[in-house]
Amino acid sequence: MKRARFTIVAALALALVAAACSTDDAETTTTTAAPAAELNIVEVAAEAGSFSTLLAAAEAAGLVDTLTSEGPFTVFAPTDEAFAALPEGTVEGLLEDPEALADILLYHVVSGEVLAETVVTLDSATTVQGSDVSIVVDDGGVVLNGSVNVVTTDVDASNGVIHIIDAVLLPAADMDEMEDMEASNTIVDVAAAAGSFSTLLAAAEAAGLVDTLMSEGPFTVFAPTDEAFAALPEGTVEGLLEDPEALAEILLYHVVAGDVRAETVVTLDSATTVQGSDVSIEIVDGGVVLNGSVNVVTTDVEADNGVIHIIDA
Repeated sequence: MKRARFTIVAALALALVAAACSTDDAETTTTTAAPAAELNIVEVAAEAGSFSTLLAAAEAAGLVDTLTSEGPFTVFAPTDEAFAALPEGTVEGLLEDPEALADILLYHVVSGEVLAETVVTLDSATTVQGSDVSIVVDDGGVVLNGSVNVVTTDVDASNGVIHIIDAVLLPAADMDEMEDMEASNTIVDVAAAAGSFSTLLAAAEAAGLVDTLMSEGPFTVFAPTDEAFAALPEGTVEGLLEDPEALAEILLYHVVAGDVRAETVVTLDSATTVQGSDVSIEIVDGGVVLNGSVNVVTTDVEADNGVIHIIDA
């Protein structure tokens, strides 16, 4: 039910675009109404051509049937540009979580046909998702939740109306979660973003160390690249992945408690790891060498909970 309603939002958005092309602001609703009334919200959005992300999300969340049903519905429809402005990876993540996606999409849908002339008289509107969206009229325009602008109103559809908006609306709980995601820059996040530590991250997952490396710390991690793991004898990595205890011991031999920057590392002869054994440290030709043969190739990669020094073995 929720997923279907979201599809309607997309259709409404398409109708809004059509309305925007009319010659007079006062006549826009009337001009668009006739053709739009033949199409449901999803069809209107599809014809508009600027709501492909919204429609794909409605499909993934299972809301297309709802949004093509009798309704009526009022959909605050974000454009493709609005979705593109979300933090990188957000849309992809939501498409893999239909329940969370449906929750967000239904936060853009209000039951009944609420035209602009009524919207401007309201302080808030309760969405199908269950939470309220705040409404403020500012300098002649309508602003939702303090920052989302309604850019086109009263795009007619056969089963409701679409109001086009310039950003994605997020329920309070989802907004808090997204802010936490944006703020998260732990050692694990930094390694994942770098793209050259997939084996290390897979090993940390298999050894049950991800939560530790995302905790407050701080930690100093001597991080081997994918190429460093690939240089191990054939079958070594696969064997370790099947032995979490031995794997954890090796990985913890790459971690030192505290935030130890390069300027401190170069003053040491050794460092005691979380595993309990020492790593020897030497300065050779201006570079740092661990255990006599492992080179530190990049230093002081910062994370919220410590620092990473990249090593080649």
